[in-house]
Amino acid sequence: MSDLAAIWSVSPVDGRYSKQTAALRDYFSEGALIKYRLRVEAEYFIALCELPLPQLKVDKSVYSKLREQLYLNFKPEHALRIKEIEQTTNHDVKAVEYLMKEVFDELGLTEAKEFVHFGLTSQDINNTATPLLIKEAHENVVLPAIGNIVTDLIKKSESWKSIAMLARTHGQPASPTRLGKEIEVFVVRVQEQLRLLHQIPFAAKFGGATGNFNAHHVAYPQYDWNAFGDSFVASLGLKRSHPTTQIEHYDHLAAYFDGLKRVNTILIDLCRDFWTYISMNYFTQKLKDGEVGSSAMPHKVNPIDFENAEGNLGLANALLEHLSAKLPISRLQRDLTDSTVLRNVGVPIAHMMIALKSIEKGLSKVIVNEGAIATDLDNNWAVVAEAIQTILRREGYPKPYEALKALTRGNAHITQQSLVEFIDTLNVSDAVKSELKCITPASYTGI
Repeated sequence: MSDLAAIWSVSPVDGRYSKQTAALRDYFSEGALIKYRLRVEAEYFIALCELPLPQLKVDKSVYSKLREQLYLNFKPEHALRIKEIEQTTNHDVKAVEYLMKEVFDELGLTEAKEFVHFGLTSQDINNTATPLLIKEAHENVVLPAIGNIVTDLIKKSESWKSIAMLARTHGQPASPTRLGKEIEVFVVRVQEQLRLLHQIPFAAKFGGATGNFNAHHVAYPQYDWNAFGDSFVASLGLKRSHPTTQIEHYDHLAAYFDGLKRVNTILIDLCRDFWTYISMNYFTQKLKDGEVGSSAMPHKVNPIDFENAEGNLGLANALLEHLSAKLPISRLQRDLTDSTVLRNVGVPIAHMMIALKSIEKGLSKVIVNEGAIATDLDNNWAVVAEAIQTILRREGYPKPYEALKALTRGNAHITQQSLVEFIDTLNVSDAVKSELKCITPASYTGI
């Protein structure tokens, strides 16, 4: 997209952020939808030839020509021609059919062209093309982008595994942890959701006007059309839903959108934690010459990448929520509300891509400030109270929790020295006192 076109785009997805979303055009643009419809129509015709239907005496050498002409070497002029035909038909899938018949004439297949779209309704094409393009966008664009972030987080988790860090529950100092482990939590959460996503099939509806292969069966009752539909849809890498109404019931697609939402929610959590660590000076950020953090305050280096990601993930989730809630609901055999909604499937995924690239950029800029982390630990000796009272419980010491509570709760001046003095007052053996004195905020990090 030209810079001028980007400036005048209504949506920032195709304007300001067009570079971040460019890879999605091959799947979610109008041209891409046309290409995927042509692909389904072409493969369906070939499948009828292979059945074979007795009237289709088509040489197999034509198959490759059809594929190349219609979708492997997709021609933009075909898309424009379809849009031109649509001006007359006011029906997008019928326009695809008419374009295909023109191509059939060019290839000398005039006698076979009435078997284009044979026995089908529009949703056999739409509800096969759409899950196919979503599946391939997921595999080729979305998963690799999430994978880049997971890989980076794994590296950081390993690199930071030995860095002791003050934990915070309710925003208050809590039992120490390790920075690497805290990052690993996000890795495992995302990976678990990806495993669940992997279990959701990309399902297609293929069965004629109301899902019963009525036209197919009346014309050729000798064929098992359900078996044909199953085989054809599987050849595209999809699962055929059966039985259906005129449309796919979208339950699997709704589950997919909900799965993406959960991944996004985890990443929002990640963004907020990194934002907070930056505000606490646990992380600093690499500087880039020429960048400005504030139009008024020259010193600022804002965590803009994590903020940008959080905003876009929120937008994505709002749209995914609508998709997953709306699509499985229709009136009787079908209404048209699914059609206009499905055209927007690429929008939340585009916001996801903007967010994923922002997170990737943000992660590349963070630098651990081990000095600040260590200082924060050393300023919070009260957090070892849990360790001391637990060992005292082990030793049968009376009311150890209450003793440590009286010493530490609300006391901002607990130091190593004050804890040592407290330990010396305890009625326990010297060995236990020595054990207690060895506990430090930096060493009390668990397993």
